[in-house]
Amino acid sequence: MQTSFTLAQLADPDTAEADRILRTCVHCGFCTATCPTYVLLGDELDSPRGRIYLIKDMLENDRPATAEVVKHIDRCLSCLACMTTCPSGVHYMHLVDHARDHIERTYTRPLADRLLRTILARVLPHNSRFRRALGAARLGKPFARLFAALGLNPLAAMLRLAPDRLPVNTTGRGRRRFSPAGPRRGRIALLDGCVGPVLAPSINAAAIRLLTRHGIEVIVAEDGCCGALVHHMGREQEALTDARRRIDAWTAELEGEGLDAIVVTASGCGTMVKDYGYVLRTDSVYADKAARVSRLTLDISEYLSRLKLSSAPDPIGLVVAYHSACSLQHGQKIARAPKELLSKIGFVVKDVAEAHLCCGSAGTYNILQPELARRLRERKVGNIEKLKPDVIAAGNIGCMTQIATGTAIPVVHTVELIDWATGGPAPEAFAGRGISSTAGEAAAVAM
Repeated sequence: MQTSFTLAQLADPDTAEADRILRTCVHCGFCTATCPTYVLLGDELDSPRGRIYLIKDMLENDRPATAEVVKHIDRCLSCLACMTTCPSGVHYMHLVDHARDHIERTYTRPLADRLLRTILARVLPHNSRFRRALGAARLGKPFARLFAALGLNPLAAMLRLAPDRLPVNTTGRGRRRFSPAGPRRGRIALLDGCVGPVLAPSINAAAIRLLTRHGIEVIVAEDGCCGALVHHMGREQEALTDARRRIDAWTAELEGEGLDAIVVTASGCGTMVKDYGYVLRTDSVYADKAARVSRLTLDISEYLSRLKLSSAPDPIGLVVAYHSACSLQHGQKIARAPKELLSKIGFVVKDVAEAHLCCGSAGTYNILQPELARRLRERKVGNIEKLKPDVIAAGNIGCMTQIATGTAIPVVHTVELIDWATGGPAPEAFAGRGISSTAGEAAAVAM
């Protein structure tokens, strides 16, 4: 694609990178076939290629974003399926992130939209605020249908996503150290995050049990958001502030007793942390530290693939429908590791049709674009239920929450199943579902 940025524009490193990305695009249109919004809407402007044209025009002319541009960029899930499909290697993620930053700086949204986005940015990344908000949401949940009828669809979506009860976080807060069972074979830092510890603290609890049982010392360096939630809303400075906090905490551990890896159980967060080296590349203080953190960051499935895991003495036999989170399969290019781990440990793993299509979660997308998110969830759940699985496994808390609102099949994190099969307790989602917990107990006896 030809571009015509001025030399003055190209002096800005973000614009120069946008120019490089735009020039990579050859207009082939392969991306349209795997773009969820194009599949649903059939509008060229709701495809990666169409959005690239809109972004090019906006940035080249250095003009404020228009309502039309904002509409189509807002509909993008950042699922990154287009990057997996693209034969030319167009780094769409960095381009659309730059466009969102430009929109945030140059476009004045309607008051209701501004208010909603401000609330999400001020509440979701903070554990205590988010917990209090969910407590209030439970009271309002019976009125979700009424709010939807009044046209307040984002509010209705928030209420429907809120859990009926809040689980107890047993892993604590602040800096924590979890000692390995037996000789230490490794030392890792585990990202605590923001949404996960409130909605599903059982995920990191399972990861800690599993890792320490296999000789790994686990450090939770600090609570808090990695920056992904606000980053994808175009609030770049807030995202960079969050990133620097995480980098400072992990750098202290690296320069102390050292770390073998930084492990993340939420793939959306993992994609962000692995990109720290890029987003902070022009920061003279943090560039090198950010790059070091990115190099060390692994999804939990990547790290577990390096360990020799114990397993149940008998095949478990549960049928698992594996949902491949977009941030994992497209953002981090990890598709096989989670399924192989589950298969080796005794689960019957089935692939979901149209696995490349997003479930509609995408950070705050299922709140900001509730109708499109609902249609994507129904499509995903329909494909999953055709497999008649005993359980659904995923590697991202956002996907788990989204899918669980559309099906009665229990939805758990991959690491919860692996923990159970190697001696840990049955996942909390199994309670009252008639799924036996004997596999984990048998593995515990064997160990």
